[in-house]
Amino acid sequence: MWHMGLNDWSSWAYVGMVAGYWYIGLQDMKSNKAVRRNFPVLGNVRYIFETLRPEIRQYFIEGDNEAVPYSRANRSMAYRRAKGMGDVLPFGTRRDVYKQNYEWINHSLYPTKIKSEDTKVLFGAKREQPYYGALLNISAMSYGALSDNAITALNAGAKHGGFYHNTGEGGVSRFHLAPGGDIVWNVGTGYFGCRAIDGSFDRDKFLETASIPAVKMIEIKLSQGAKPGHGGMLPKEKITPAIAEARGIPGPGEPGFADCNSPASHSAFNGPRGLIEFVGELQELSRKPVGFKMCMGRPEEFMVRHTY
Repeated sequence: MWHMGLNDWSSWAYVGMVAGYWYIGLQDMKSNKAVRRNFPVLGNVRYIFETLRPEIRQYFIEGDNEAVPYSRANRSMAYRRAKGMGDVLPFGTRRDVYKQNYEWINHSLYPTKIKSEDTKVLFGAKREQPYYGALLNISAMSYGALSDNAITALNAGAKHGGFYHNTGEGGVSRFHLAPGGDIVWNVGTGYFGCRAIDGSFDRDKFLETASIPAVKMIEIKLSQGAKPGHGGMLPKEKITPAIAEARGIPGPGEPGFADCNSPASHSAFNGPRGLIEFVGELQELSRKPVGFKMCMGRPEEFMVRHTY
């Protein structure tokens, strides 16, 4: 007759495994997932492999130049440069230069000398304060979506590289201004940095922010980019005093402190004609280049003859 002693750990381990097996099996039989319900315990293997799939691909299957948007080779190069290590590999390239549609730049024995002005674009040639912008710059990422350290680092990079830093629609924060890089102020539907108490556009506050020397251009953001139709919401739990300061909204502990809403559309204008008139108004107020960006789903909405 089988007997299990108190010190027989292998027996206790066996009992534990059997109990665990039945416990998981009974739970799987009540699961709303068909695989687990039809194949108790065993069906969990499927979800385990699904969880491990990215790591398996990354470490055992995926090539160094396959992943997007950044391959493992590019990521490793960025890490090495960030650590001050050499990023150059000897003995030629590891890329397949003979594959179809591979692109490269040929060497010239008589290279053309490129003037510095040919590497920049002139914005607002007829404005009182035109701006020469680089061809590659830092796109819009708001303070609030990114931390103060991230914003400071990006703007410092813009100053070091000689290009501009788009603020995103979260307003011009003190972290944008500290490093001293050029700024393109993004004016969205929330009018952060030029916002009245009721959330509408405030001309005096706009002029105050636009007069900051680091602000070189103003960009009007139409709709909500990837969030058209319902706008954007920053819960009050995420609003810090610094974010409230940059956006011109009540901060924690202040009267009117609430969730920060970016409406789906602008309240200062309506339609394409209103947009152009608003651009002209901001140009007159700021004396700086003013443009706009949009995500167009229906071309007719941008036609002047369209009725609003």
